[in-house]
Amino acid sequence: MVSYKLLCCISANGMAGSLATLLHDGVMNPAEVVKQRMQMYNSPYKTVLECIRTVHRTEGMGAFYRSYSTQLTMNIPFQAIHFITYEFMQEQFNPRRQYNPSTHILSGAVAGAVAAAATTPLDVCKTLLNTQENVVLSSVNVSGHLSGMANAFRTVYQLGGVAGYFKGVQARVIYQMPSTAISWSVYEFFKYALTKRELEKGTPC
Repeated sequence: MVSYKLLCCISANGMAGSLATLLHDGVMNPAEVVKQRMQMYNSPYKTVLECIRTVHRTEGMGAFYRSYSTQLTMNIPFQAIHFITYEFMQEQFNPRRQYNPSTHILSGAVAGAVAAAATTPLDVCKTLLNTQENVVLSSVNVSGHLSGMANAFRTVYQLGGVAGYFKGVQARVIYQMPSTAISWSVYEFFKYALTKRELEKGTPC
């Protein structure tokens, strides 16, 4: 049974993660748009600056934030699922919350995998909004620029049905598992090392 203390911890982490995500995505969303456009097959952009200038000139500043709401809709539940799964795994395998690298790596990997799989449909829609691939849009008779998460969801369904929402799910999970495992294990290591140093000094943490 999930303890009251664990629920409070999850709530606090979820709130902090949500606020951090709002600020992080506000800064990083334009960078994600540029990255994805340069990664497109036969991308017309040769440099980052050329991509920024061309997109700004032809589509306006709004193009860099067309997928912002989708990004938030994806990242907030991703972080919530991520933290909840990590805390749950730790409760199962390391209930005393001691420094234990193997449980931190395992919990981090599972948390990343679950969060990545659950939010893949949102990632697919975000990518479509960011890239605005003409071949894709013309194949479903979309003229102009695709905007809004609802439109992106409809377009993805038109293109590939339910399976279309999970395109690339294996690659996304494989990418996130080592990423979150490394992040949590490094975080737990430094928390342990710093706490141990403070205790040795006799300073209360």
